[in-house]
Amino acid sequence: MHPADRKYTKEHEWAKLDEGLAVVGITDYAQEQLGDIVYVELPQPGETLSRFDAFGIIESVKAASDLVAPVSGEVLAINEELIDRPELVNEDPFEAGWMLKVQPQDESEMKALMTAEEYGAFLGTLEE
Repeated sequence: MHPADRKYTKEHEWAKLDEGLAVVGITDYAQEQLGDIVYVELPQPGETLSRFDAFGIIESVKAASDLVAPVSGEVLAINEELIDRPELVNEDPFEAGWMLKVQPQDESEMKALMTAEEYGAFLGTLEE
């Protein structure tokens, strides 16, 4: 299911505040739609993201998709394990498959994202 400690976007990214940083990844729904993930391209620490702009690319055996920033801010860390083990996104999208840690510029952006309940309702509209 969708962990309640995170916020979600319509592009199927999640963000979770952890000690003032936004940890970012993709949802279980997104990884299921993509299939087996074979490559993840992430920004470098120090880069600045703008909310809802592409920050990287995720490729699977089926397709390549842009990764979209749920919040604006500076990238402080990336999950370097994904370089050698992109399949972690399939195996554990909400924990081991995290992608970025971002210093958010504006906390109101987090508040504007969907709750787990709202995201679940949104997914229901896609599956009809």
